[in-house]
Formats: sequence, C-alpha cells, structure tokens
Amino acid sequence: RHVSPPYALLIPHSRLPDLLPTPAGGAAARRALWGGLRKKEKEVEAEKIIQEEKSEPSLICPPPRSRSYFPPADIQSCLESHIREIFGPSLPGNWQQTPLKENRLKYRLLAQLAAELGHAVPNSQLHLMCSAGDVLNFYSTPVKDVSKFDELCSAKLPPNVKITWEQ
Repeated sequence: RHVSPPYALLIPHSRLPDLLPTPAGGAAARRALWGGLRKKEKEVEAEKIIQEEKSEPSLICPPPRSRSYFPPADIQSCLESHIREIFGPSLPGNWQQTPLKENRLKYRLLAQLAAELGHAVPNSQLHLMCSAGDVLNFYSTPVKDVSKFDELCSAKLPPNVKITWEQ
C-alpha cells in the first residue's frame, strides 16, 4: 500500500512542476514561488494601513492628567460616615482604630472614597492601609502637581544660581 507524503496533498498540482528540483535552480524556483506570495500579502497589508492612516485625522495627545489633590475641609466627617456605612455596628469606640482586615470591605471603602474625592490610593500604598486612621492620614495629605524644575524655579535660590525654563 502506497501513502503519499502529507506535504504533497497541500500543493496544487498546477504548481508542482515549479517545485521539482531542476539542475539550474530548483531552490530559486521554490523561493520565488513562496517568497513572492508572502511579499504580495505584505504589500497589500501595508497599502491598507497607509490608506487608513491617510483617511483618519491625526490625533493630538491630551495634556497630562493633573495629579494634584487638596483635601476637603470636612474629610474627617466624610470618612467617618463612609466607615459607619460600610462597617456598620461592629465599629470600635474610636472609629479611626477600625481595622481594615477584610479585603472586600477595604475595597468598598477605598473605591467609594476614590470615586467621591477623585484621588485613589496607589497600588504601592494599599498594604499600608491597615486601619481607618491610615486612610484618614492618606486623604488628609495634600498632593502638589509640580515638577522638580518648577519647584526650583519658584524657590529662593542663591544669586549665583539661575534657572531658565524654556517651553
């Protein structure tokens, strides 16, 4: 019983003579056949991309988002009401000592505060939020959105130091 190799089944019979080795360049014929098809596909894809880029208007990057945060005057009462709402009657006498051990409740509290105040606890500081007092401390701290260069320009510097900021 004769079984033909699997690769022979995938090649159309019309192209089979091109693939047969010839003394003067069977490998070249194979490269021309298979390489030519790949080049044509890449050219068609490149033309589609170029046409799409020409048809779409150029997008301008938006200005960087401001990271500044100034705590509201009633941050303590706001946080206390959120804690009482989420943790319910199981609060200790001093609400600031409420432990945030249960991750589900900790998430609900921090997600509500982030949405309401527009200032979220960064991932790198989540493990530091162990009690309601830690959350109060985080949300009571103002954050300035200025670069070090801006701080240096506005700082009182010695007369021999001059900073020129060109934009």
